[in-house]
Amino acid sequence: MTKADVITEIADKTGIDKADVTTTVEAFFSVIKNSMSDGQNIYVRGFGSFVNKKRAKKIARNISKNTAIVIDEHYIPSFKPSKVFIEKIKSSDKVKLANN
Repeated sequence: MTKADVITEIADKTGIDKADVTTTVEAFFSVIKNSMSDGQNIYVRGFGSFVNKKRAKKIARNISKNTAIVIDEHYIPSFKPSKVFIEKIKSSDKVKLANN
């Protein structure tokens, strides 16, 4: 499912104009990106958490040149689904059918 599919489905379910839904969805993603880039985590009860995970400094190998590369400590965005979200997926018959 693409972002356009999500926007269409929200517009169909709510009766809100597609352009307004698009603006809202884009604003939602913008808030998440800007907040996380400012170091804030986002917690959506019943859905999940958007968090910045810290990756430790490490030494990686470039096997083609046989050299070592130091990768400094850095942060990556991560999503952790809530227990409610996980249980909904686990108990979904459609997901089980799609994966068989």
